[in-house]
Amino acid sequence: MTPDKLSKRVVADRIGWVEEMLERTRALPLSSASSFLADPRNVGAAESYLRRALEALMDLGRHVLAKGFGKGVTEYKQVALRLQQSSVLTKEEADLLETMAGYRNRMVHFYHEVTPEELYAICTTRLGDVERVVEGFKRWIRAHPECMDETL
Repeated sequence: MTPDKLSKRVVADRIGWVEEMLERTRALPLSSASSFLADPRNVGAAESYLRRALEALMDLGRHVLAKGFGKGVTEYKQVALRLQQSSVLTKEEADLLETMAGYRNRMVHFYHEVTPEELYAICTTRLGDVERVVEGFKRWIRAHPECMDETL
């Protein structure tokens, strides 16, 4: 795989998607566990929004690695490691992303083990972790404008 420029459209779309999913999650009734758990649709929505945010974050990481560095990565946990090795994310950000990759895999493959209470806890205490990783990507992109293909 040969390095090339990152697609500005792909980068903007993935970051926008993550931010939209976080916004939708925060619009759920998260003021108390009882209000969140009162309607089972909240749990389904939270799971969907969180999973889609994490998948968009992983897709962004794969795009940066493939286009910016010519590195193909298939497993989500490896995305975090390669982004750290490529100095896109700090160790702390990469560690968060690796944890998120594991949680995304759990949501997809062990969905029956993810409890409503667990989703509520994540939605009320861990969304900032997702934002922190997004900020890491944005920091790297701002520092490397030469890596961006400006055509949409």
